[in-house]
Amino acid sequence: MPTLKRTVKHTLTILTSLVLLAQTATADDIGDVPPTVRLVTNGHDFPDDAYALLVQEVGNSTPLLAVNSALPMNPASTIKTLTTLAGLEVLGADYTWETGIHALGPVINGTLQGDLLIRGGADPFLVEEHVRSMLKVLRRRGVQRITGDLIVDNSLFDTSVRAGSPVDNQSGRAYNVLPEALLFNFQVVNFFFYPHDNGRDVIIRSDPALPNLTINNRLQLREGPCTGFQRGISFSEEVASNTVTFSGQHPSGCGEYSMTRAVLDAAQYNFGLFQLLWRELGGEFDGELREASLSAITDNEAVPPLVTWQSPPLADIIKSINKYSNNMMTRQLLLTLGLQHGGAPTSIDTGVDAVRSYLSDVGIDHSELVMANGSGLSRDTRLTAALLGAILQRGFLIPTMPEYVASLPLAGLDGTMQERLISGDGHASSHVKTGSLNDVAGIAGYVHAQSGKHYVVVALVNHAQAHTGPGQELGDALLRWVWRQ
Repeated sequence: MPTLKRTVKHTLTILTSLVLLAQTATADDIGDVPPTVRLVTNGHDFPDDAYALLVQEVGNSTPLLAVNSALPMNPASTIKTLTTLAGLEVLGADYTWETGIHALGPVINGTLQGDLLIRGGADPFLVEEHVRSMLKVLRRRGVQRITGDLIVDNSLFDTSVRAGSPVDNQSGRAYNVLPEALLFNFQVVNFFFYPHDNGRDVIIRSDPALPNLTINNRLQLREGPCTGFQRGISFSEEVASNTVTFSGQHPSGCGEYSMTRAVLDAAQYNFGLFQLLWRELGGEFDGELREASLSAITDNEAVPPLVTWQSPPLADIIKSINKYSNNMMTRQLLLTLGLQHGGAPTSIDTGVDAVRSYLSDVGIDHSELVMANGSGLSRDTRLTAALLGAILQRGFLIPTMPEYVASLPLAGLDGTMQERLISGDGHASSHVKTGSLNDVAGIAGYVHAQSGKHYVVVALVNHAQAHTGPGQELGDALLRWVWRQ
């Protein structure tokens, strides 16, 4: 496994000097707010301290523009640029996560006479297709029938990791899923709604159709076009009974409507998806779910895994994180950094310590950094535009720069920037991580200007109107202005 010192030792001195110079230079305002950006700030009555801007040519210690760049602000998901850069440099672009399947008993004539234990390795991308492929390997290893229980081992993470609460009270939303050492398919189910031919009822189907999830359908069909918040559908969940309830009145004009929700707790979701996929593959299993660590059951060395499943490499994982702003995957990455830094069981605090240690090693001032979980899904996270700028400066000059830059959404083409800058100045010329929370909007990334120069660009807006459109307007105006430089 590559280490930070081995990977970038030859550039550390130069980069540290550039970063420190850049942070010193951005302590005070430099340049004037561009007129097109000023139109946005004036038009929406933004106070002078509601936004921070930074524009700096790559490799240049003096910014072209710096406004409030030393002011701590909530960055929302733009902080993912820090977490993913730390992951690349500390873990290495080829880092993979391993999930182990252990047979706790002999396998005789296709029958596992005992329990099956799946040991979580913090894989952030154990989606349904990968779980199915992992179980197909288990079948190829000769297991057809399991007489015992399914044991889920989540011992890599401290129990405090589960203590988080949903941001803005949006429980059930996929972006609020908490990390787990073993987490299948992001813990989400896609629900599909269809008008019934009887003109009264609504049909609900789910994918995946978890056998341990009960769907309580209280929906009624009403005549009308396909409009309204969530098309008139209300969702609630009773975790203790593994039951979700849909109620309300669904418009008849909606041919098919879909809704994605996180359901059950992680262990129950894993159990349900395991049962579904194992039986689809022709396997037999009638056991129960248990949670325990392998070390508590038996000597780890005496029970090598029957199957070891490897995730895609980190260079691929950060594309999903940054392009689509996946919070759960980012939090898994932060905890993986914690495992590397302090061993198991790890916690969010240990992951944050790992990031701070990384920043210290590369000479980036993190005195104004307040990091809650690495994803930006927090009301408490704070950093400065200058810090983001220093991170991006480093990201452009490290050996794995192509992987890092390519992980950011490309303006007008993909990810969270697909519908922004779809034509004109800046189109397809900006790799930009976006961020959005209620009252927060931001961008952080790179612009390849028409002059051929490469610029680091950061804009953070903390204001009541930020997430409703004005924050995006400001960011897009700045990106277009930089492209013209």
